[in-house]
Amino acid sequence: MTERFAERMKDAKVRADTRIVAGLGAIYCAGTHADRERVPLGSNAAALGVYGRRVPKLCAECAEHIRYAEKRRAYCPRDPKPFCAHCDTHCYKADESEWQRQMMRYAGPRSIWHGYAIPGIRHALEARKWRREGRTRRDHTDR
Repeated sequence: MTERFAERMKDAKVRADTRIVAGLGAIYCAGTHADRERVPLGSNAAALGVYGRRVPKLCAECAEHIRYAEKRRAYCPRDPKPFCAHCDTHCYKADESEWQRQMMRYAGPRSIWHGYAIPGIRHALEARKWRREGRTRRDHTDR
């Protein structure tokens, strides 16, 4: 673990985003990989206590994806960070980005039953804001 990673994980927003992605990953893993052995996530963020006592249980494949997502979130150059779908800097590898899309499509609708209703509402409102701002920027540049 690098010093920079540990420093970024002290930021409350980075920690919250990391917890949400891992939680959604756990929902996805439990639903699509029910036949696989799932163990508590062993990662740098988990070692720093980002997840507290609620360390997500994941299969080996999903754990690798979540470790990758932890690093991408910690090292994101944007502040404030937009959703990856609305960002002009694509820092995820293509296969990781596709896995994130699949995971979000599966876990997003189910997340309200797993304690993520408020983050889901915030996500919807933020996405609306980003789309509106993007549309406004395009309208001004088209003139």
